[in-house]
Amino acid sequence: MLLDVEGAMSESKLPRPTDAELAILRVLWARGPSTVREVHEALQDGSGYTTVLKMMQIMTEKGLVVRDEAQRAHVYSSRVTQQKTQRQLVTDLVERAFGGSPAQLAMQALSTKKTSPEELAELRRLLDSLEQEVEP
Repeated sequence: MLLDVEGAMSESKLPRPTDAELAILRVLWARGPSTVREVHEALQDGSGYTTVLKMMQIMTEKGLVVRDEAQRAHVYSSRVTQQKTQRQLVTDLVERAFGGSPAQLAMQALSTKKTSPEELAELRRLLDSLEQEVEP
């Protein structure tokens, strides 16, 4: 485990969140810093309050969230952004399932579900900009 100068885990080496942890992170990304009660109410997945509390305590230990203990009700926030977490998960998936080929991932993803015209236009813009970066 890599530690930074404060003894916390390096962001680049954060553990991969479980599905349940991702659900909590999505609430924190959408709402911003929140109490356990607020996260519990937002989840609406049938989890009990104490289950959500325990998960958030574990997430704190893993370095996925940080806890502000200044108030009576502790306030939790995500340690990393949604984009950074998604990028880490996609990088892992590309390596494990697609032999390191982002193109294979993209082709597989696009073939599994209908893509809207707006999303296709955005993908074309991205591909055009990537192509311009490669050209001499």
